[in-house]
Amino acid sequence: MARPREFDPEAVREAAIRCFWTRGYEATSIKELLEETGLTAASLYNAFGDKQTLFRIAFEHYIETGINARLRHFERLPPRQAIEGFVEDTVQRSLGDAQHKGCMVVNSALELAPHDAQVRAAITEVFERIESFFLRCVRAGQVDGTINAALSARNLARSLTTVLMGLRVLARVRPEKALLEGATAPVLALLAPAGQ
Repeated sequence: MARPREFDPEAVREAAIRCFWTRGYEATSIKELLEETGLTAASLYNAFGDKQTLFRIAFEHYIETGINARLRHFERLPPRQAIEGFVEDTVQRSLGDAQHKGCMVVNSALELAPHDAQVRAAITEVFERIESFFLRCVRAGQVDGTINAALSARNLARSLTTVLMGLRVLARVRPEKALLEGATAPVLALLAPAGQ
C-alpha cells in the first residue's frame, strides 16, 4: 500500500510560484525550491519529476489564478469599463510590486520562450487570451457606441495587449505612477468615440 503524500500540493505550488517569479527559472536552484516548499528532494522528484515539471505546474497555476481570474472578473463589466479597469488594475499591480517581480508570464516570455517550445506555446496562449478579451470588449463597445468604431477592433486589441506587456517590463525598472499611467493614456484615448 502506497504512503499518502505528506504535503499540501496547493502550498507547494504557491511556494514554487514565489521562487520562480522572484528569481526566474534558471536562477532558481533545487536547493531553494526545497527550502521554500519544505519538501525533501525525494518528495519533490517523486511528486513532480523534476524542476522543469514543477515550473510548468506552478506557471499554469499562476496563469489560472492570476491572469485568467482577472480576465473573468473584468469581462463582466461594460466593454469600455472592462478595458480601462483591466489596464488600471495592471498599473496598480505594477505600482504595488515592492519586489519589482513584474509578471511571471512576461518574465518567462523574456527568459524561456526563445528556447522552450512548451513555455512559448503556453505564453502565446495567454497573450492570445488577453488579446481576445480586448477584441471582444472593443467590438462590443463599437456596437454600443462607447468605443471608437472608426478604428480596427483587431488593431486596437493588439495595441492594448502590446502596451500592457511593455508596461509590465517597464515597471520592473521604473515603477513610477506618472510614467505608467502616461504609457497607457494614449492607447486608452484611442477608445473614445469621435467627438468625445
